[in-house]
Amino acid sequence: MRFITANLNGVRSAASKGFFEWLDKQQADAVGVQELKAQADVVEAKFRSCDRLDGHFHYAEKKGYSGVGLYTKEEPSDLITGLAIPEFDSEGRWVEKRFDKPGRKLSLISVYFPSGTSGEERQQVKYRFLAALQPHLMALKAEREFILVADVNIAHKEIDLKNWRSNQKNSGFLPEERAWLTRLFDGAQGAGLVDVFRTLNDKAEQYTWWSARGAARANNVGWRLDYHLATPGLAALAKAEAIYTGQHFSDHAPLTIDYDFVL
Repeated sequence: MRFITANLNGVRSAASKGFFEWLDKQQADAVGVQELKAQADVVEAKFRSCDRLDGHFHYAEKKGYSGVGLYTKEEPSDLITGLAIPEFDSEGRWVEKRFDKPGRKLSLISVYFPSGTSGEERQQVKYRFLAALQPHLMALKAEREFILVADVNIAHKEIDLKNWRSNQKNSGFLPEERAWLTRLFDGAQGAGLVDVFRTLNDKAEQYTWWSARGAARANNVGWRLDYHLATPGLAALAKAEAIYTGQHFSDHAPLTIDYDFVL
């Protein structure tokens, strides 16, 4: 199963830069997208499906803001949009497809974590989201296997961003945010999830987002903000990873991981 995640920074913008033409060639089984920045009238009319994939979406109430989607080749057994938390569901941050069969409960999920870069108010929203999400993920893991793809808006370790020393007091690399991810990966006290990319690639300078300022992208001064987070059983089936930087569809790059199982 090939699963791609991509923050589009606007589905219309990414489409105009060739994202869906590129996607048609990827032979993906599932694609999670974040930051649609569009409503149902636009998305359902123009971007409901691509190649052999059918999309389901969770929209923000605010126009031109947030929103997530999940395209899959197979039809799900169930579809869940939102976390049942009004503060976050109004911003369109969670879409989950379940592919349950006798003897197997499995979900694929696309999530867009809040950013705190615009100021303290949004940083507090981000902290509330993190606080609500961990028990939700732990409960989910207790009953099913899943792969969650997301723009997490957090770089976990020093290896995950170029200028880590100068960013230790900036949203996205704050100690509290990084500690939250560490707890997420802690099997004893946390959710016991796996950062799948890092099981396959432990090299430095593996980034998925670059600032529009300066020549950040040209100089690869980036951050690794986009993740596959999986339950251990599925994470162990990951076989190959790739960050695609050949074309620029967004300020993020698509991240592809191949898994040795079928939906």
